[in-house]
Order: sequence, then C-alpha cells, then structure tokens
Amino acid sequence: MSNGDIFLGEVIGTGILILFGAGVCAAVTLKHSKAKASGWIVIAFGWGFAVLAGAYTAAPLSGGHLNPAVTLGIAIDTGKWDKVWVYVLGQMVGAMLGAVLAYLVYLAQFNANVHTDKEPDGPTPTLGIFSTIPEIRNPVANLLTEIIATMGLVLPILAFGLTKGLGESGTQALVVALLVVGIGLSLGGPTGYAINPARDLGPRIVHTFLPIPNKGTSDWGYAYVPVVGPLIGGALSGVVYNLAF
Repeated sequence: MSNGDIFLGEVIGTGILILFGAGVCAAVTLKHSKAKASGWIVIAFGWGFAVLAGAYTAAPLSGGHLNPAVTLGIAIDTGKWDKVWVYVLGQMVGAMLGAVLAYLVYLAQFNANVHTDKEPDGPTPTLGIFSTIPEIRNPVANLLTEIIATMGLVLPILAFGLTKGLGESGTQALVVALLVVGIGLSLGGPTGYAINPARDLGPRIVHTFLPIPNKGTSDWGYAYVPVVGPLIGGALSGVVYNLAF
C-alpha cells in the first residue's frame, strides 16, 4: 500500500465512521430530531454500523484501521512503524471531516438549539454529539475504563487475523462492527466508550470552532482521557498479543 492510498483510505473511512457515529448521537440528542431520546441501544448500534461502513469502504485502500489505537497495536505486534504516521494523520483528518459533515446534516437542528417560551428546558448540550463525556468524572476510573474497553476492541481485532477466512470472505469488518456494538452495550456506560483517540479528538477540535448556537464547553480538561486511555489500551493489546500468540 502506498502512503497516498493509506492516507486517502483512512480519511474516507474515518470520515464515514464519524459521519454516521456523530450522526446517530445528534439524532438521539437534538430536540427537533425524529429520533430524539431513542436511547443508548440506538447509539451503540449506530456506532457499530458506522464502523461497518467505514471499514468496508477503506479496506481496499488502507486496510481500514480507522483508529490510532488499532494502528498502534498492529505496529507493536508486527514491528512495522514506517506507515503509522500516515494512518494517524489520515484518521485525524477524516474524523474532523466527518464531524463537519454530521454538523451540516443536522444544521437546521443545531440552529434551532435555542431557548424559547415553547421550550423552557433550554438549549441541548452538544459536546456529547461529537465527543465523549464521563458520567462520573474520575480521571483514574475513566482512564481504566478506556484502557480496558480499548483492549476489548484491539485484542480481538489482532486475533481475527489468525482466522484467514474472515479476511478472505470480507466478513471481518462485520465481526468488528458487532464487536463495537457489544463494547458499547457492555462497557460504554461509564465514559461513552471513545476507544479511539481520533474519534474523540478530531470532533472535539471541530466542536470548538463550529458556530453552533449555545453549544457549551468543549471540555478540554477531559480531552486527554479518551486519547491517552485508548493509546495505552492499544499498546497493551499489541504487547499481550505478541506474548500470547
């Protein structure tokens, strides 16, 4: 794979991932959405389908990592580091692009996110549409959650490589998508399961600059947790996989 193919594949794939993922969060969160308040199960499946669409699209060009934690785990396992920066750069650009596209899809709903006499509850906070927010803010606990949840993603992805039929049949992306749904349903409650530094950081940057009415804070004091936690989880996955398999 050339650097150009890897970069383009990761931009497109991660862009689709965030478009669908932030899109389902917007659908469930914003007041004037038809899917308003449809719940966590919808969000978990929405993110799973987002992974499915992004990974299938990117696979012919880049292999469809879509996640710096996955890229890091693979690099530690294989010892191949020369393409890591290309993957991560593509993932970050794609994540920001996907966040902008999700904003444009829900532009009217974002612009209607204001206080009126008919809506006394006031504007809806918007950061959770783009990035993760912990239910209980405890840096140690939040980091542990992200580390463990990311290992629950990256270790199986590395192990899927042992089953050659998955890659040959094209079902590996489907299995990973279902894995993401499972992680969301079982481990997503404490922090919103970033499990992907680009997925959280790219949209958080976009949220900071988008002209969203009453958008609230971008919470940069927490932003290191969904970056550092998944990177540690990805690195530990590579080490464990290398030692065990």
